Amino acid sequence: MKLSDGIEQALHCATLMAALPEGGLLSAKAMAEFHGVSTSYLLKHLQALSKARLLHTEPGPRGGYRLARAPDQITLLDVVLAVEGPEPVFRCKEIRQNGPNPLPASQFKAPCQINAAMLRAERAYRTELRAVTLADLLADLAAADDGTIAARGCAFFDQHMRRPKPDPNPTT
Repeated sequence: MKLSDGIEQALHCATLMAALPEGGLLSAKAMAEFHGVSTSYLLKHLQALSKARLLHTEPGPRGGYRLARAPDQITLLDVVLAVEGPEPVFRCKEIRQNGPNPLPASQFKAPCQINAAMLRAERAYRTELRAVTLADLLADLAAADDGTIAARGCAFFDQHMRRPKPDPNPTT
């Protein structure tokens, strides 16, 4: 199984945003620069995360992205499904019914053993991804970091983090 590069980018950016201070935003350009990837390709995946309501988008020159939910409420599966879609990785085309001398469809009432095995593997894969949240990733990183990674992240936030412009007419 091969996932798109967009999955890696989306997961790293979501994890980066999970570490943002309250109210902070990051632009797509800054996240693309931080990870050394194409801004236009990353934007496609950030839009998918926004559409799935995993990210909040703040428009305008001081805008950017932040998580729409708490890091402990977003799983790796949420991100994968937002970017790749909900379809199973393996899609049985029932090729066993093809060929020069196929058997009648009545011989194929149950899914083939290959399809059944692949669907079991997909369920296990999704169960594992559902069990890990962005907060879990941050905790694992903090436990393994000697301070170097945290210092890099803080320096990046100091340089690139944005705050939305306050509403001049707040409703109270």
